[in-house]
Amino acid sequence: MKTNSSWQKVAPWYNKVTKGGEGHYYHQHVVIPNVLRLLELNNKLQMSNVKLLDMACGNGVLGRALPKNIDYLGIDIAPSLISEAKRNDRNFSHKYIVGDVTEPISVSSDFTHAAIILALQNIKNPESALQNVSKSLVSGGKFVIVLNHPAFRIPRQSSWGIDETKKTQYRRIDRYMSPLEIPIHIHPHTKNFSVRVYPSDRTSQVAMSYHFPISDYSKMLKDVGFVIEAIEEWTSDKESVGRAGKMENRARNEIPLFMTIVAKKLDF
Repeated sequence: MKTNSSWQKVAPWYNKVTKGGEGHYYHQHVVIPNVLRLLELNNKLQMSNVKLLDMACGNGVLGRALPKNIDYLGIDIAPSLISEAKRNDRNFSHKYIVGDVTEPISVSSDFTHAAIILALQNIKNPESALQNVSKSLVSGGKFVIVLNHPAFRIPRQSSWGIDETKKTQYRRIDRYMSPLEIPIHIHPHTKNFSVRVYPSDRTSQVAMSYHFPISDYSKMLKDVGFVIEAIEEWTSDKESVGRAGKMENRARNEIPLFMTIVAKKLDF
């Protein structure tokens, strides 16, 4: 089993920006609250029967946010992230294991829920990960995927621009339909632990990102036995002030940061 992924190398940086599993700003304010809503983990009578699989779980951001009595398994290829998850999540109903989610995994096939949160775009063979989720879910099981929006947040192929004539901020997209493998240079020694697509330097560490158009994700899910029930697009809840505030807020409200797919395991 591989454990030397690019995310193992940048795990110390990731643990800092996600506050050791509590999550960064968008985890806390946008992503996790909406994931819990979509997983429908709000019925106390049903929660005792919930068994949740968290693929590419990182350092346990989702696990720590769950109601306490939910049976949970988190899997990630990076040992440093799994160690951090175990250190910060003391719930006896939660387990974390090191594993490559694209390779055959020895887990039960009775999970009622599954999630991949802001991680599928970092997996070179996403269809293999989706196949493993399908094998692990019961018929009718619910699956939630959160992605950096594939149409608007494409490293090296998307950027912000300003139309001075219209006084508007817009999103420029240079490529979309072509699958891409993109190195992300992370600078863990800078003050703000910055992430840059380029350039690299001697202090930067590289993590890989993989772009696929939405139609590819749809086909992958269909091929492994899922039907898409809903797609949601989530924008930022931050607000700008000052001269450019109105323009920035309008762009922020119109261009989503995240795309979320809710899928259901079909009964074969």
